[in-house]
Amino acid sequence: MKKVELYVPSIEEFGFRQELLSDPNTMEYNKGEKVSYMGYHYDTGCIDFPKERWKDFEEKMKNPNFFYAYIKDLDTQEFVGEISFKLDSSIGKANLGIIIKADKRGQGYMKPSIKLLIKEARMRKIKFLADSVSASREAALHNFYKLGFKKINEYKITKNGILDTIAAIEMKL
Repeated sequence: MKKVELYVPSIEEFGFRQELLSDPNTMEYNKGEKVSYMGYHYDTGCIDFPKERWKDFEEKMKNPNFFYAYIKDLDTQEFVGEISFKLDSSIGKANLGIIIKADKRGQGYMKPSIKLLIKEARMRKIKFLADSVSASREAALHNFYKLGFKKINEYKITKNGILDTIAAIEMKL
């Protein structure tokens, strides 16, 4: 398992996020989603993150119901991904997000990163962490289940003209 830390970036360090979100190989899992993110590219899954939006994102990071950090490999000192959660305080449940650079996937970064995110969520008294994951992302689901997440629902969506099964998962903290 990789040794990682969650590193909260300053606005001057948002270039890594910009690079991550603009890489078609990294964002391929996001391709064809029916979402309405500003700057979302349906054909690649990429999301524009121009410098003009960095200040707004920096402000978002100040919200106590939102946590965002880079995943930093402690051996190489390089950023390998990002991880976050956004709390819905009315139900005490936070939706998590994790993106690992395409060329770093399958190398043991996901589990230690989510363990650190769980620790952060517990410090904030969050009751549940949740995510929705395509059943085709078997390795990701396997890691979530090994960490203690449970499938609470399953639903079908059409993505790029193909029927996909989505697992709604959550973990009680």
